[in-house]
Amino acid sequence: MTSIRQFQVTFDCAEPERVARFWCEVLGYVVPPPPEGFDTWDAFDRSLPPGERGAWFACSDPSGVGPRLFFQRVPEGKTAKNRVHLDVRVGTGLVGEERLAVLQAECARLVALGATCVQVLLADEDNESCIAMQDIEGNEFCVD
Repeated sequence: MTSIRQFQVTFDCAEPERVARFWCEVLGYVVPPPPEGFDTWDAFDRSLPPGERGAWFACSDPSGVGPRLFFQRVPEGKTAKNRVHLDVRVGTGLVGEERLAVLQAECARLVALGATCVQVLLADEDNESCIAMQDIEGNEFCVD
């Protein structure tokens, strides 16, 4: 029998800590404690060589159920559509106008955090409504 593997989701970005803190707000995730021997992440960051400072940041599900999110600085900007994206599941089990109202409320909350609403996709014969969005660096995700 195959064992279940833990995994993390890695984002390439320009400002790892900024993007990580955005996703903490979106998902209710937390920043883990700094490495042993450091009181703060800033103190840890200052201990690194200049070229490595701010190169990565992470956040995790405080319940331990969801995957860790890892953010790494890359030199190039985003140039194309993501091949993988996150679905932020706030409307599970809801249908019709009730679902759309919950999705729109979450969209408004995320826009206030710096996200961008790209498109509201209304329900049809095959799919329920969802909202396509972008995070603060343009990575696509859906409010579903």
